[in-house]
Amino acid sequence: MTTGGMSAARGMSALFRSSQMASAMRLRAGAGLPVGSMEVPAHPLPENAELIWDDGSPFPEPCLDNVAPMVGKYEALAWLLGGMGLFAGIGGLAAWNDKASRIPWAPREYPYDDLKVELGKE
Repeated sequence: MTTGGMSAARGMSALFRSSQMASAMRLRAGAGLPVGSMEVPAHPLPENAELIWDDGSPFPEPCLDNVAPMVGKYEALAWLLGGMGLFAGIGGLAAWNDKASRIPWAPREYPYDDLKVELGKE
């Protein structure tokens, strides 16, 4: 078993050493490097260098997206209370309309006209 594994490893290493595989690895299917080539920094980086995504393209972009104007705290509180009120209203309607909680067991059915004579109701 080990000799078969060793021969497979030798075959794979021979495949990787072949010129066809090496040229395919170099060309990367014609796509080039994943990011552009970077220059070696000759001076210290700017203070906010981590906030810019520089992928080697001519137009670096900010790492954080520009977001729309933020919602104020009172507007956010109004939305929160409105949403919670909606869920509380739906829960209240469900509790009010819950027929199973009014009679949590099945009504008993007795023979002989619900045992009215036997239970002394007549």
